[in-house]
Amino acid sequence: MKVHSLTLKEYKSVFNTLYPSLCLFSNKYIENIEVSKDVVQEVFIKIWEDKIEFHDDTAIKSYLYTAVKNRSLDYLKSKHYKVTDSIGETDFAQMETDPFFLREVVISETSMLIEKAVNTLPAKCAQIIRLSIKGLSNTEISEELGISLNTIKTQKKIAYKRLKPLLKDCFFIIAFVFEIRN
Repeated sequence: MKVHSLTLKEYKSVFNTLYPSLCLFSNKYIENIEVSKDVVQEVFIKIWEDKIEFHDDTAIKSYLYTAVKNRSLDYLKSKHYKVTDSIGETDFAQMETDPFFLREVVISETSMLIEKAVNTLPAKCAQIIRLSIKGLSNTEISEELGISLNTIKTQKKIAYKRLKPLLKDCFFIIAFVFEIRN
């Protein structure tokens, strides 16, 4: 397997694919989306400037998640953060653990897979599924969107029918993610 640094095209592809989930991942630590975006951008800049070499896509993802985690924890340790916000030592120690890191990576990656699949649905159908994922009941979705309860149920059936083949290989991971979120 050949080791190489990313070409501009590969770099753009990795950035466009992983940037949103890495920002959300960083935000699990920092709880400030603007700072999280900065953290992720700094990691991508470092990859580009240092011409870091990778074996494959898995190595890139692994590096990015680890680098974003470390950069996020560094931010939490920084003087700027300690002056403006605070986090308990127990919370910080828990965030540094491998189980926390792995859980957040799984949640982030699974959320990205689900969102990618939902994006293949017609607009109204996708909107209904997103609201359902957020925990709204059919009645609440119906009221929010101003459409009948039967339409909501029909659209959800259509969505599930279309999503099932797209997400069949990820079923157990998705079930696990929804379990640990609750």
